[in-house]
Amino acid sequence: FIQCAGQRNPEHLPYCSSYCCLVALKQAKYVRELNPEAKAYIFYRDMRTPGQFEEFYKNAQNDIGIFLTKGEVVSISENSDKSLNIEVEQTLLGEKITVKADLVVLATGMVSSYEGLPTTREEVFERYGLTGQEEPDVIEKTIAETPQPWVGILNLQYRQAPEIPVLKYSLPDSNFICFPYESRRTGIYAAGCVRQPLDIDGCIRDARGAALKAIQCMELESRGAAVHPRAGDLSFPQFFLQRCTQCKRCTQECPFGALDEDEKGTPKPNIFRCRRCGVCMGACPERIVGFQNYNIDIISSMIKAISVPEDDEEKLRILCLACENDAYPALDMAGINHINYSPLLRVIPMRCLGSMNLVFITDALSRGIDGVLLLGCKFGDDYQCHFVRGSELADYRMSKLHETLSKLGLEAERAELVQVAITDYDKLPGIIDKFINRIKEIGPNPFKGW
Repeated sequence: FIQCAGQRNPEHLPYCSSYCCLVALKQAKYVRELNPEAKAYIFYRDMRTPGQFEEFYKNAQNDIGIFLTKGEVVSISENSDKSLNIEVEQTLLGEKITVKADLVVLATGMVSSYEGLPTTREEVFERYGLTGQEEPDVIEKTIAETPQPWVGILNLQYRQAPEIPVLKYSLPDSNFICFPYESRRTGIYAAGCVRQPLDIDGCIRDARGAALKAIQCMELESRGAAVHPRAGDLSFPQFFLQRCTQCKRCTQECPFGALDEDEKGTPKPNIFRCRRCGVCMGACPERIVGFQNYNIDIISSMIKAISVPEDDEEKLRILCLACENDAYPALDMAGINHINYSPLLRVIPMRCLGSMNLVFITDALSRGIDGVLLLGCKFGDDYQCHFVRGSELADYRMSKLHETLSKLGLEAERAELVQVAITDYDKLPGIIDKFINRIKEIGPNPFKGW
């Protein structure tokens, strides 16, 4: 039995499939039970037998007919009698060994069935021979008249793609730290080997956890409330469509496919899919999207309520827009641990940094606030954003801010986005002080006192 045959290999399968070590031990025991004269060899990189399975591993070690050794298989060759020679290097004894065997079993690893399926809108267009730049009626006609060029699994009615989005290794995308069973499709939960390679025991525990999350989801949705992470939130996005310009930013940026479009490009909300993140609110240049308890006017009023020192006081005032999921709790933890940070800071929590509309920054700076610090979740391949792309979208919008600030005669350095994990509470004072020192070098806001 050769373990990790292509697994934990950056050029093939970079991950561990979890079940292979236990299956090899089990199959070796079967060989010994069927033929007490038989011998079984197991060559492994690391033997992983968590929990009580360690006892099973010890039982196999005590079997005189099962030989286990750590090592790297370098070659397999066939003999004239059809038997096989296996050469192994880097063994525990440090010697190269050769084993003659009648049968070689490879632990080839587990691969997701989503491999090769289109899980984004761009991939769907590519399968139909489209670029996505065509007119909407051309796209709809092509998709309607062309047989689906792949065999789907879920075939969901989402404008983004008919399957659940994946992150890497074709496994479902979710916030693995806080909500491991969720997917980016509200009400669909991944469990067992759909979520990640697992052994049977892990699959059972996964199924139990996913079922409990599904029950919570049904209970909340029956009341019209949001599911995780804003569980129980009864607000929902409201659109003042009379001013909608059909720019499609909200429908394109919604991480959960909660917004469809009509033939003109006007957003059509699917409230039961909505997670109440507010990304659509931050995306809208016309500021026509909001919630009854969270909207542009509410945040702007909070900014206007901040007292700005007169320019003769020689005091700075810094606005901090902090994500309520990671950055704001990190600020709380800094206070709980008696870690001091600058009193010049005024913090406004955001549902998600993706709900940040650029008007918040321009309003703050035009009122005389000296700088705006945005604290959001980490984004990228190992993102920690509870709403998938909120922090990343805010960073993208910030890149468009420079031109607006230059028109106001202000420096682009007066606004900055910093990625913060919830465990970075001890680093926050340094981050805040660094930003404030930069604002001191730039000087007070020239709009102060206007």
